[in-house]
Amino acid sequence: MTRLSVNINKVATLRNSRGGNMPDVLEAARNCERFGAEGITVHPRPDERHIRYADVRALRPLVTTEFNIEGNPIPSFIDLVLEVVPDQVTLVPDAHDAITSNAGWDTLAHRDFLTDVCRTFKAKGIRTSIFIDPSPRMAEGAAACGCDRVELYTAAYAARYPDGPEAAIAPYLETARAAREAGIGLNAGHDLNLDNLAHYIRTIPWTDEVSIGHALICDALYLGLEKTIAAYLSRVHI
Repeated sequence: MTRLSVNINKVATLRNSRGGNMPDVLEAARNCERFGAEGITVHPRPDERHIRYADVRALRPLVTTEFNIEGNPIPSFIDLVLEVVPDQVTLVPDAHDAITSNAGWDTLAHRDFLTDVCRTFKAKGIRTSIFIDPSPRMAEGAAACGCDRVELYTAAYAARYPDGPEAAIAPYLETARAAREAGIGLNAGHDLNLDNLAHYIRTIPWTDEVSIGHALICDALYLGLEKTIAAYLSRVHI
């Protein structure tokens, strides 16, 4: 069964816009789990414009489901992950000034680097996932780096979904099959929402986990967090 991990970066963005501790990131994580979320995802960036490194440290003993830390494996990020030891680390090649993640790794060009990073994290018992675009070659390259999973960057699927769900998901299905044949697990994330999520899961039911933040937090402004998480779970647990 696919698991729903809630990315709480946007909660931290709102807090940081005013200063102080409203909303409380730790309380948000507790409530996400209480309402049924099966994981908590954070993506700390060097400028700490949303989730701060201190938040990651504070969250670790509180998360009772699965803790997933995303980020570009620069030295400070690697040190943080090795200190905190989450259940999963997701390697994302985002620039320090990127508004949000906007591309996956070229796992062929960066094979040596990614292999070293995967080896470092796996030595600490941390499941390692590599963020990739929908490309069978990138999935095969990721497997060669020694990762446990890939996370498919689903922005293109979400953008193309309104014009034709089958065409939108075709490259993802092909890549998901390549990942499965390579013997690695499968995650997905970015711009998945209440409209497009169910089709994705029905088509690729062996997806291990979806990580959803922006759309889910936006929906929670209208529906409330509890109802929103229930709605997302209904599309994941098909």
